[in-house]
Amino acid sequence: MIHIVTSSRYKINRKRIKKCIEKLFDYRGITEDMQVNCIFIGKTKMKQIALRYKKEDVALPVLSFPFLDDTHQEERLLGEVFLCYPQIILLAAERNKKVEDMIDAMIEHGIENLLK
Repeated sequence: MIHIVTSSRYKINRKRIKKCIEKLFDYRGITEDMQVNCIFIGKTKMKQIALRYKKEDVALPVLSFPFLDDTHQEERLLGEVFLCYPQIILLAAERNKKVEDMIDAMIEHGIENLLK
């Protein structure tokens, strides 16, 4: 199951994101009963999370937190991927890519980190 959490101010295509994650799950052989939370946040919140967990005082474009351990086995929760929407916009402009393509790339990066 795929949970997408976002603010109404961020223009995201939920169907595209869900397809992107389903495609990654299929490619990596992850079963459909596994859960992942994909959370879009702003710069301030991402800086707080990065500072607390990575000791970096910067808004990163993506951070992942794996949850596949004994305490989350019943829920089948693979983990959470935090995406900083404003940073993704800047990164897309910097790399001359479409925002949706950059979101897909950051989701892929985040999920790959969950599986390490």
